[in-house]
Amino acid sequence: MTHTFQVEVENIKCGGCENSIVKGINSVAKVTDLVIDREKQLVSFSGEESIKQLIIDKLKSMGYPEKGSVAGLAAGITNAKSFVSCAIGRMT
Repeated sequence: MTHTFQVEVENIKCGGCENSIVKGINSVAKVTDLVIDREKQLVSFSGEESIKQLIIDKLKSMGYPEKGSVAGLAAGITNAKSFVSCAIGRMT
């Protein structure tokens, strides 16, 4: 059964970030209706229940953690990862 999910994330700054998120999500799971709202820092998608955590983990590994899920040094590291993902997204 297909469900619709919304994940509030951190660090989405530009179109490069959005491009990287789309590629990253598509590399780990089949989703439909993928929408990235930069202003609201929200990633929405539809898919099987089993993919939700895969998507959350992939976003975190790319520097876009679920809001409030990292703090301190880990937050600094994910922010740095988001800059790298952003740069890659701008080049592609």
